Amino acid sequence: MAMQPIVIYGAGGFAREVLTLIEDINRERARWQVIGFLDDNAASVGRSMNGHPILGGLDWLDSANALPHVALGVGNPVTKRKLACSLRGRVAGFPQLVHPNVVMSSRVDMGEGVIITAGNILTTEIRLGDFSMLNLMCTVGHDSTIGEYATVSPGVNVSGNVRIGEGADIGTGVKIVQGVGIGEWTIVGAGAVVARDLPPNCTAVGVPAKPIKLREPGWHLE
Repeated sequence: MAMQPIVIYGAGGFAREVLTLIEDINRERARWQVIGFLDDNAASVGRSMNGHPILGGLDWLDSANALPHVALGVGNPVTKRKLACSLRGRVAGFPQLVHPNVVMSSRVDMGEGVIITAGNILTTEIRLGDFSMLNLMCTVGHDSTIGEYATVSPGVNVSGNVRIGEGADIGTGVKIVQGVGIGEWTIVGAGAVVARDLPPNCTAVGVPAKPIKLREPGWHLE
């Protein structure tokens, strides 16, 4: 099978991690031809990063001879949503990228653009929404749902029957207790233990996690 062209949108640390993920996938089965990175910062265009050029931004995509696939190499849920909305219809697609060493049952349902990096374990009856991301060494228990654009940072433990809302940003090392719900566009600080439901549009920290800031609904659209 011919390798398919792909570009990584982003030029920061997570974009480089996505490149490494694609390289690891290709070692198992050569599938993706990395064309380069995309970045809307004009000053970055023409530079090289990890051996691949920074090609441009949306202008480069609009002038490309053939539409590539795109991986979103950004972790911030707000930025992911903005990019996904602006890129729809302008690219070949948003592939699911799953590291070869991920342990995952056949009863995990994934949307487009999902990224799962190395060391993750997912059990059964799990749903990952479009453009959600699991960073290194997380566990996700049975019957859990992770919403669109949500980011789960390294070392997070998600127990069974957990509901993580759209656009939630879960910090490094967070523990989420069985049956808990986290509202949409909520931020959970690193190291928190989420033992009760958290409302939408808040920032929560601590053990147990408690909201310390509330935002107006739709804040992520500003």
